[in-house]
Amino acid sequence: MPYKITITEDGERQLGALPARDQRILETAILTRLKHQPETPTRAIKRLRPNPLAEFELRAGDLRALYNVEGDEVVILIVGRKVGNKLIVEGEEFHGHQDHPVEPSGNGPVKDPE
Repeated sequence: MPYKITITEDGERQLGALPARDQRILETAILTRLKHQPETPTRAIKRLRPNPLAEFELRAGDLRALYNVEGDEVVILIVGRKVGNKLIVEGEEFHGHQDHPVEPSGNGPVKDPE
């Protein structure tokens, strides 16, 4: 039985922010890889370490889609690009899938103690 594929509003916006060619590549990967066996690990599908956001990651070159499987539905949550060991979503480094996101280094502007 094929899974129903849905995408969150955030995921839709993030997908739309990608160049048209990348959108087509990722959409094709989603339809071909997640329609029938979204929970079966392959070279393109990886189960993520436990985190508060997503259980799985779909890889299509350097493009990524983070998703959950809920019954007979695949819910695409986050769409981005892998650069090195960082996930870039809408031009920003994404930390929302980590239990303990990286904190700013503290080298920001100095506040006036008034």
